[in-house]
Order: sequence, then C-alpha cells, then structure tokens
Amino acid sequence: MSVYLHHIATAVPEMAYSQTFIGQIMQGQVAGNRKLERLIHHIYKNSGIAKRHSVIRDFQEGAGGLFFSPEKKFKNPGTKERNELYIEEAKNLTIEASTKALNKSTFDKEEITHVITVSCTGFFAPGADYVLVKELGLKAETERYHLGFMGCYAAFPALKMARAFCQANPQAVVLVICLELCTLHMQQTHDLDSIIASSVFADGAAAALLSAQKGRSHGALRLEHFATSLIPEGEKDMAWTLGNTGFLMRLSNYVPQMLEANMVNAVAPLLKAGGLSKTDIDGWAIHPGGRAILDKVENSLELCKSQLCASREVLCEFGNMSSATILFVLEKMIRASGQADETVYAAAFGPGLTVESALLARA
Repeated sequence: MSVYLHHIATAVPEMAYSQTFIGQIMQGQVAGNRKLERLIHHIYKNSGIAKRHSVIRDFQEGAGGLFFSPEKKFKNPGTKERNELYIEEAKNLTIEASTKALNKSTFDKEEITHVITVSCTGFFAPGADYVLVKELGLKAETERYHLGFMGCYAAFPALKMARAFCQANPQAVVLVICLELCTLHMQQTHDLDSIIASSVFADGAAAALLSAQKGRSHGALRLEHFATSLIPEGEKDMAWTLGNTGFLMRLSNYVPQMLEANMVNAVAPLLKAGGLSKTDIDGWAIHPGGRAILDKVENSLELCKSQLCASREVLCEFGNMSSATILFVLEKMIRASGQADETVYAAAFGPGLTVESALLARA
C-alpha cells in the first residue's frame, strides 16, 4: 500500500541574526586571543549561512538575558534554565507549524489519528504531542508518540513510523512534527568542535501530514523505500550528550570526509531496492549539516552544484535545524514544479555516525 507525504509547513522564531553579526559576538568572547579570533572569523565567513533564527533574544543590541549580559559577555546558564526556555518556545513553534500544515491541506483536524513529535534539544511531559492535541482541538483518542534525542536524522524514523501506521490503517492521517531549538545549547569554549557546532546550528520546526489517501493533495511525495547505514568509525565524531550547562554537541571536522568516503555505499541499497541507477534520481534532498558536508557529498556522488540547490538554499536561509532541516528541504522541493513519478533521494546524518535515507517519488 502506498503512503504519501502530502503537505509540509515550517515555522521559525521571530528573531533572526546575520551570520556576520553572530560571528562578531563569538569573536568577542575570545577577545585578545588572536588565533581563535581569526579561526572564528574564517569559520563563520565560509559557513555558507547568511542568517539563522533563534529563540535567544540576548543577541540584540543592548539586550541582556539568560545567555548574555548587556555587554555581550556569555553567562553560560545551566541545563535547567535552558530547558525552561525550550518548554516555553517549543509549544509556540509546534502549534504554529502544525496549524500551517493543516490550513494548507484538505484534511480536517478531526481526521488526524496519530501525532508523532521529534526533538533532541529539550524535554518536558506532558510534551508537545499533548499540547498539540489540546491546542489544535484534536480528538482525545488521537495516538501520540515521541522520538527523542536521535539527532539530525530523526525525521526519517518518524516518517517510517507514520508509513507503518498508514499501512496498518488506510484511513489513518498522521501529523509529524520536528521541533529543534539548537541555539539553546550554545557553549562558550575554545574547543574547535564546539566552535563549529555553534556556527551552524539554528532553531526551527516543520510539520508534515501523511496518509494512504492519494487524492488528498497535488504534488505529494510517495514514500517508496527507506535505508539505514552506519559509519562505525565516526561514532565519536558526532555525538550529543547531556551536560550541566546544556547539551554538549561534538561535531568533528572529520565528519565531512567520512561521509565523502561512505556515501556511495549508503545510496546503493536504495537504488537497488528501487531498481534504479544514480542517473535515474531526479532530485537530491541532502541534509545541510554544514557547507563542507554538502561539498563532500556532492563530490562523492559526482553531482553538479544545481542538484543540491534546495539544500544549499535552506542552509543559507536557516542554518542547520537538526531533525527539522530535511523537511525544510523537502518542502522547498514539493513547491517546485515537477513531473509525476520523478524520483527524489533524501538523506540526513546524525550520531553514530548514522546515515538515514529515503527514496520518494512525486505522486
């Protein structure tokens, strides 16, 4: 039974900051250390990011708050304080993205049978799944599930779960929401991996509606096949752990090279499952974890610049919003014109080092 990704809607915090501006603030935290100042300037200048959205308002001129003093000195708040802000802002963004998805669809809220929430940047219970049922006026018997702490690839397990629900019940309508507030875990450190992580991560949410009902939307994407690949040698190069001052991200500068060396093998199972060759893929939706990651994947798969256009545009406009990011890329591709049965390969990368991927086709 075919299952379709009908609609995707996105939402970002009101506050947006240019990459140049944030880079200057981060340089200010290491003032006097000329080597680190030059390194931060280089990383931010060459990130491929123009601006990022954040729930942190302290970046504004003259503003102080949880993270910064009015003089822009980093205060390094504790995990509890960061998570309290996560709870407040997560509710708003999940409601906004989900409402947009419903409003642009032909589905009524009474038709929603399942809600799947995804996040690795905060915790609370009852969680965002409960908030959505209550605030959107969904049926009390709506089934609710949460996928937590999986990282940037988590949208794919959520889509697989949604597909299983729809295949088990042809009348099922599943609302999937990925919500990440990555900037809440910004660290002030001289560690290169943390500096790189702070230069790319951003905040955002994306909501998607899935069902087995083909005729409910125009331009939907049919879920064809999924695959999971592990790059065990990268286990320690991408990790996400709990610390006393927020969650601690390790994003090694070796990750792009490892992906470059392994992407051909990661793509192969899906091509085989679909009876396709690489030249049969019409669209490439690659998680923009960073500019170097896109560059290395492009090189590994021998793609031209235009084939990763959607991924690079999302990186430029929004940065890396962890699990939500790939849905931003797919939303951009759904809006673009295309022919029926065009094939899309989508992939995201996360702790493990894990590559989650999917083969989709325009319905």
